[in-house]
Amino acid sequence: MTNIQKYIDYAKTNGALDVVEFTLNDVVFDERTLLKCAFGCKDWGLNHTCPSSNSFLGLDMYKRIFGKYKRGIIIRCNNKKLSQEISFEIESQAYIDGLYWAFSLSDCAACAKCAATKNIPCVNKRKARPAFHSVGIDVFATVKKLGLPLFTLEKDSTDENWYSAVFMD
Repeated sequence: MTNIQKYIDYAKTNGALDVVEFTLNDVVFDERTLLKCAFGCKDWGLNHTCPSSNSFLGLDMYKRIFGKYKRGIIIRCNNKKLSQEISFEIESQAYIDGLYWAFSLSDCAACAKCAATKNIPCVNKRKARPAFHSVGIDVFATVKKLGLPLFTLEKDSTDENWYSAVFMD
């Protein structure tokens, strides 16, 4: 197995607030995440990476796919775009390092406004990634198991926690 400390160091150096290694046993899958997407997200139907898109593979398929991994890292930032940029760079570097199945999950912030809102194909397919919850991962339960902070926001002025993951091997 590859030592993933260099990826943890990269994330911390580039602005992540927390970075922790996880094993697949730490990841909590729960199909109810789809309910929160469909009946609670203002972006439902407006993003190419959300479960409402044509590219959605289904929760059972995602669970099977991510069930093939053994470990990875979870990254916490207070900025959505930064979280995605860090996780994508780590995915890219891990691929170069021989972890060719490395894949990041991050609420997509590749574009200021998703092309789906204009009914046109994704203009940034190389970097577009789905969020944890949109593939059936319970973010709250997963990060809680790892001792990371996550809570519902009581007001808009509260600092947000944006989580990304890179599944590695």
